[in-house]
Order: sequence, then C-alpha cells, then structure tokens
Amino acid sequence: MFKIKIVLFLFFPFMLSSQNEKWPVEKLKQDLTIFKEIREKANSGLYKYKTKQQIDSIYSWAFSKINKPQTLLDFYKIILEITNFEGSLHNDTSLPDGFENKNASGSVFFPYPVKLIEDNLLINFKNSEIPLGSKIHSLNGIKTNNFLKSLYKYYTTDGYNISGKAIGIGSSFATYFEIEYGSQKKFKVEYSLPNQTQKLIKTVLGISNEARKVNFKNRFSLPFDSLQYSRAKEKYSFKIVSQNTALLSIHTFSIGRNAKDKEHLAYKTYLDSCFKYLSNNSQIKNLIVDVRNNGGGTDPNDIVSFSYLAQKPFRENTDAYVIFQNIPFPNYLVYEETEPQKQQEERNDFEADLKEEFPKLENGKYNQDKKFNLLLQPDKNSFKGQIYLLLSPRIASAGSLFASLVAGNTNAITIGEETMGGYFGHNGHTPIEYELPNTKIKTQFSIVNLDQDVPKKTNQIFGRGIIPDHIVKQTLEDFLQNKDTQFEYTLKLIDQK
Repeated sequence: MFKIKIVLFLFFPFMLSSQNEKWPVEKLKQDLTIFKEIREKANSGLYKYKTKQQIDSIYSWAFSKINKPQTLLDFYKIILEITNFEGSLHNDTSLPDGFENKNASGSVFFPYPVKLIEDNLLINFKNSEIPLGSKIHSLNGIKTNNFLKSLYKYYTTDGYNISGKAIGIGSSFATYFEIEYGSQKKFKVEYSLPNQTQKLIKTVLGISNEARKVNFKNRFSLPFDSLQYSRAKEKYSFKIVSQNTALLSIHTFSIGRNAKDKEHLAYKTYLDSCFKYLSNNSQIKNLIVDVRNNGGGTDPNDIVSFSYLAQKPFRENTDAYVIFQNIPFPNYLVYEETEPQKQQEERNDFEADLKEEFPKLENGKYNQDKKFNLLLQPDKNSFKGQIYLLLSPRIASAGSLFASLVAGNTNAITIGEETMGGYFGHNGHTPIEYELPNTKIKTQFSIVNLDQDVPKKTNQIFGRGIIPDHIVKQTLEDFLQNKDTQFEYTLKLIDQK
C-alpha cells in the first residue's frame, strides 16, 4: 500500500449480471454489519458530510432491505447506495474477483454512447436509427430523470456533488443501466430530434459488451473528451497562444511515484523552463491553466505545480487526521502481498508510517505531524500576471486540491463547470481495501481526512466541488461541432480585457 493521492482513473466496471443463486439473510446481514463496523473504525470521512444520525438512518434502511434471500447483485446495489451516500470520490466498491457474467453475455446493452449536455441525455454516436444529438426522454418506459438518479450510485463524487456523475454516465451508461435494470434485448427509446420538441419512438436492438466498447471508442465526442476517459500520452504541455497569452495544460498528476522519481524530476524541470520563459517575457500577461482532464495523481506534483502560481506562502492543508494507528479488522484486509509473512510485514510498514505521520491522539483523532505539512514558498519564477483556470466535472483528488489552491489563493478567474472534487477538502492520500467475508465484495476508501488550505468564498459551498466564477458549459450546438466552448470563452474574455 503506497501513500498516494488516488488517481481517479475512469472506472469501467466489469459487466457482471446477476446469477440465480440467492444468499441467506443471515450471511448478508453479517457482511453488512462488518461493512458498517469497518467504516466506523477506519473511515475518518464517515461523518464529513453526513451526521451520525443520517449515517445510522441509511444503515437502518439497508438492513430493512435484507428481509429475504437475495442475489449478490441486489446486495451489491445496497452497498453502493451507502458508499455513494457518504460522499467521497475515493470510495470504490467492487464485485468479487471472478464473479461470472452469465445473463449479460448476449446482446443486452444499449447500443449508443450518450452524453449529458445542458442536463439533457443526448445520443453521442452517428447512426442510422436515432440521429446524433437527439434527446432521450425515456428508455423502456422509464423516464430519463428517474433512471439517471438511480445510476448516480455507480460513480462516487465528493460531498453532495452531482456534476461529476456525468463522467461515469458518459462512459459506462450502458453497463450501469444493465446492472440496475437487468439484461434487455430491446430498448424502446422515446426521444426528440435536436432543437425539436416533438417526441418520437424507436425500438433499437441491444448489442454485445464488445460491440458496446467499440461504439464508445468511436463516439462522436471523442475529439473533445478523449482525455477524460483515457490516460494522456502527453501528460502536460505549454504553448504560446497569442502575443500576450500562454497556455499550460496539466492532464494528470500521475507523473512519477514520488519526489525522487525521474518522471517527477523531469516534470519539475519542464515547469522551471516554462515559468522562466514567462518571467523573462513580460508581454505575456495572461496564463490559461487547463486542468479539465486531471483526475488526480501522486505527491508532490500538485503542490509543486501550485508553487509556480502562488504569490504567498502556503500549505497543502490546514488540518489532516486519521482515526486509527493499528489497522482495524486486519482479517478482512486486502493485501498486495500473498504470503502471510510478507502480509504481516506490509501491515507493520503501513502502521509504522501512520504512527510517524499521525502520532498524537486528540479528541479521537490522530493529527498529522507538522513536519509533513510544512509552510511552502512560491517559486522564484511564479507567474505574476492574470491566471485563468479552466475547470470541469472530471477534476478530482490531487487535481481538485491543486485547483482549489489556485481558485482560493490567487487572482485566478475560474471558468467552466463544477469539479467533482471538493473545494474545502476531501478524504485522500492513503487508500485501504477490505473484503467482506461471505460475499467477497471489496470496499476501498481513503483514510486521511483533510481540509485544504483555502479561504471561504461567497461562491464556494461546503460539500460541493469548485464552483467557477464563470459557469460555461457546452451547448447542443457546440456539442454537434465538438467546439471547446470554455477555451473559446476564455480567449474572448482576455480580448475584452
């Protein structure tokens, strides 16, 4: 287990459909009890956004749902509701290894990629049945607003954020729909054509999972959103946009494993050269920083990047803590090692690191030692001009920590859409994973509860992502042209100034 900020790589879940076997009530309730106790003892973010009464209430609901034997998938959906309710994008719950897909092996998936544009679910694929850009009003008699809400639990976000759900739905809609509503050979689609209100009906056939993957790779929006759903070959770039404007794009903070890694050092050298150039070219008064595809990564890439934009000393966080030093419920822990002796060594190393960084117990919290959260200084070549920060729902984890520091502590004008990562803080840094003893469902979460070093601002709301100064979204027309609405808006804003 490495001390990292988890990268929120887009999660394409294994398309696992329900087997006929039903689990006894007592086995499911035992797993749910253990699941609850693990989170109470190990998850420092359990009550970050919800009160104890609210958490107890959802568990009461969950236990009430287990009143008769049920399939593994039905139980899995209950667990998903709980992990989503907590409000952490680092929460991840997965089905058992090797859980066989039986019912979903045929042509049972909705055939076309979709995309949420202006809160409308649109067809995102050129085809001969339902035109590109058509708005879906219902599927198999289920209204779009209703089935979208039911799918939110499959893709976790920080706090009360909803915008980030669009990322999961955009990539995995067909798989989510199949898990939630079961395998269906046909789909009765109620839709309307672009810029029209008349509702039409078309029945389309389901496709196989392999065909679904192919269609997604050939989605219409690929030129615009490719980096939201795959690792960037070019992780960062810098270019001069105009006589007075430069663009720095940072698509990920997965740039080496730590501060000594060669890849990180190369990135630091690259940033040095970029900001020396800006420092020596006073005519460049505007810097656009594009992190719209940044789902996170490893320390210290986020903090090093911010040092080139900061104008005053800063810290990574104002507060950070865990709620244990010795791992609770070690019998259910998922280890990286397979041999018992090495597993014990892995656990000992993990606990030793926790005791070093979080040594002191105060009011039920082991607080971070100050030496792990030093006061940092801006780089000598930090940018002194106007910063424009481009935001999107894809931004998470270390990406949102960086974006929060920029939005809160510089002169940055923020443009785009609310991030899925929180403005004020999140649970991150150190992941831990458990496996429930009966169903073998795995649950992962991050154990460090931290408050980011950002000020209160009138447009920032606790429990939400970073809310831009200028909320700018793709319109239907821009979607049909694959236009970068936010970047073009930023260039016009610079011209107006």
